[in-house]
Amino acid sequence: MTATDALVGNIIRKLIFGEDYRSEVVALIDAQFLEYAIEFFKRVAEAKMRHQQITLDWYRREMLADNLPKEEIAIHAGLNIKTINNMYNTTRKQVVIEASLEHYETLYDAIRDLTSETDVNIILTIKFNNVAIDLDINESLIVINALAVARAALRGGIWSTAGKQVEKPLMMTLCALHQVPRRYFMLSSPPGHKREVDFHLVDKTGKTYRCEVKLMGKGNPESADAALARDANVFVADKLSDKNKAQLTERGILWVELRGADDLSQFAHILSTLDIPHKPVKSNLKSKLNKVLQKVLEEAASPSTNPFSLLRESAGEYEASEYFVQFEEGS
Repeated sequence: MTATDALVGNIIRKLIFGEDYRSEVVALIDAQFLEYAIEFFKRVAEAKMRHQQITLDWYRREMLADNLPKEEIAIHAGLNIKTINNMYNTTRKQVVIEASLEHYETLYDAIRDLTSETDVNIILTIKFNNVAIDLDINESLIVINALAVARAALRGGIWSTAGKQVEKPLMMTLCALHQVPRRYFMLSSPPGHKREVDFHLVDKTGKTYRCEVKLMGKGNPESADAALARDANVFVADKLSDKNKAQLTERGILWVELRGADDLSQFAHILSTLDIPHKPVKSNLKSKLNKVLQKVLEEAASPSTNPFSLLRESAGEYEASEYFVQFEEGS
C-alpha cells in the first residue's frame, strides 16, 4: 500500500467515526517535507563541493540549471509554478526558467542588502560523506527560502490530492457499509451527462442521483456552492455551517455532515428517502470498516476499473452476491 493509499484509508476511517481527519494530512506533509529537505541538502552539498571558487554563481548554475524539471527550478529560485502561472498565464518551461532567474537575482540582491546592514551572521553547515560544507548567511537564507516555498507547494498539493482521492472511496465505503447492492450506485456520470460529479446513487426505477463530496472546514463558502453548481441531489461533507445546511435544504439537496456524528443514520435516511435498498449499520462498525476499506482501496488502485460499469448491474431483485462487500449473516 502506498503512502497515499494509507492516507486515504486513514482519512475515511476518521470521517466514518465523525473525527477530525486533518491530523492525517498534516502528518503526511511533515513526513514528505522532511524527506524532501534531506535530499535537498544533499544536492546543495554535492553542488557546492563541485566548485573550487565559492561564489553564489554555483547555486545559480547548479540549482537553476535548465536541465532540471521546471517545478524544481521555480522552487529553488523561491517561486512555485502556480505563482508563475498567475503572473504569465503559462507554465512553459522557458518562461519558468526566465521568471525563476529574474526572481532569483531580485531575491539575492534583497538578501545581500539586508545582510550588509545587520551584525547577525548565519553559517549553515551541512555534513555529507564526512565532508563539512559551510553556507554563508546569503547562501543560507536562499536555501531556507527555497525550503519554505517547497513546503508550501507540497502542502497545497497534498491537501488538494487528499480531498480528491477520498471522494469516491468515501462514497463506496458508505454504500458498502449499508449493504447497498452494486447496481444501486456507480462511480461517475452516465454517458450524456455534461457535468461531472463524484458519485451517483441509483433508485429501483433506474433514476440517478448526483452526489457531491467536499472535505472542508465549517463555514467554507465553497461548500454549498459546489453542490449547487453541479446540480447535486446529495451532498456529503466533513463539516457544514448552519447557513450551508439551510441553503442545501432550501434547494432540496439531501446532505450529510460527518464530523461529530454519533452514527451513520444521516446517510441511511438519505437511502430511505431515495428508496434505495440498504441495511442499517447496527454493530461491529470497526471490523466491517476494516473489511470494506481493504476492498475499496484495492478497487480504487486497479488500473482496469471502468468507472461507469464497475458497480452498475442489470435491474431486478438483488442477491447477497451483488454486494460490494459481503458481511456475515446477522452482523
